[in-house]
Amino acid sequence: MTIERRLARAGFTLTRDYPAPIERVWNAFAEEDKKLSWWGAGDAIEPGEWVFDFRVGGHDFDAGTFHNGPISRYEATYTDIVEHVRIVTTYDMWLDGVHLSTSVASLEFEPIDEGTRFTHVEHGVFFDQFWTDGPGREKGTRGLLEALGNYLA
Repeated sequence: MTIERRLARAGFTLTRDYPAPIERVWNAFAEEDKKLSWWGAGDAIEPGEWVFDFRVGGHDFDAGTFHNGPISRYEATYTDIVEHVRIVTTYDMWLDGVHLSTSVASLEFEPIDEGTRFTHVEHGVFFDQFWTDGPGREKGTRGLLEALGNYLA
């Protein structure tokens, strides 16, 4: 089977207001036990290898197998962290060992009267057979932000 070599780019911005103090929203990303409480695909995935290294230059790794489906692998590098203000990462995704995409994501935390305004901005490059996956990435990120909201509630 020949794979068509092509690229596609996709970007999106998602903003959520969480009724929780900025420290609590921040800690959901910055503390391993808290991040493990909400991060991932929940019951849809059997967890695999996990590495958490929250510092500039640190690497996160999360692998798992979807039930009756493929193995997903996420590898991120933290490029900028300003406590309670922002987190910037570059990350790569693989599906069954095939490189799916490379993305840059910025996570911004802003105190508001009702709690915390959280903004996720992402720019991704999708490779070859996954070139149409941009909308799927946004949908998956929406799911993560919903899981974060449930965790914070």
